[in-house]
Amino acid sequence: MTRALKPAAGNADQFTMNTVSSVTSATLPVRSGGLAAPAQGQTGEAQVYPYGLAQGAAAFPRAAAQRGRGLHGQLVQQLGQMIVAGELGADRPLVPEEIGQRFEVSRTVVRESLRVLEAKGLVSARPNVGTRIRPVHEWNLLDPDVIEWRALGPFRADQARELAELRQAFEPLAAHLVAASAARLPEIARTRMMELTELLSEAAAEGDPAAYQRNDSELHSLLLHATGNRMLEHLASVVYGALEITGLRPLACVPGAPTAEDEHASLVDRLFAGDGPGAAEVLSGLLSRGSGAAASPHLPAQRDH
Repeated sequence: MTRALKPAAGNADQFTMNTVSSVTSATLPVRSGGLAAPAQGQTGEAQVYPYGLAQGAAAFPRAAAQRGRGLHGQLVQQLGQMIVAGELGADRPLVPEEIGQRFEVSRTVVRESLRVLEAKGLVSARPNVGTRIRPVHEWNLLDPDVIEWRALGPFRADQARELAELRQAFEPLAAHLVAASAARLPEIARTRMMELTELLSEAAAEGDPAAYQRNDSELHSLLLHATGNRMLEHLASVVYGALEITGLRPLACVPGAPTAEDEHASLVDRLFAGDGPGAAEVLSGLLSRGSGAAASPHLPAQRDH
């Protein structure tokens, strides 16, 4: 069942909204994922370098998600999807009374929902102006809900491309940073990286995509953790989680020909040799394989240590 939200007097805009009772069926399920916690009592390097990614994905922070929180959360989801899809025009304010009447929710529920959308950068509320939709460049585009709403709407292809470009930008940079400080890489990380390259080669040769994705994800996660750059690691967790929850692109690299040596071994060799540009080039090629994107990492100059 749908309801038409009538425009304010004197405005000819019209659009259709689903009732809040049907909102949750339009959202994507959240699949489990996250870095495995260290074993109880684990300390030292084993705690600093945790291994084992559940479902092959880094943790996806969803603290801001409003799903499953009654009318307030459902209204946030519905309005958010409509704003991102361009179904609510930016040429007129959002009138709380109209929204409340058409969705049969209280003014308090509407007000709380609009506050959440304002925190995500989608709308702004000003005295004597009302609540208006903000331009796309002002949205919090790394917010988990905004990512998911974009993936559900007509701009799905744009969301997929932007996520892929982000990964192509920061992962080669991570390889460059780790190679630049290879001498300080803990032995436990070195050992595990070498183990993972062997496991990847075996999985590729045996045609085992599940094992390949699992080991590939762990290697990439370990590489990012080894940079020591927690902001970079957090950005990666958002991008990986977005790729997983939206299903826009496989998380793992694509294996090469079964008879060819897996290029992850070359990546690790270059990391250990301190060859930052070389490691970045190999990783960029791995990410580009099967995506149709050109490998062109933008890298800083090699750092002196």
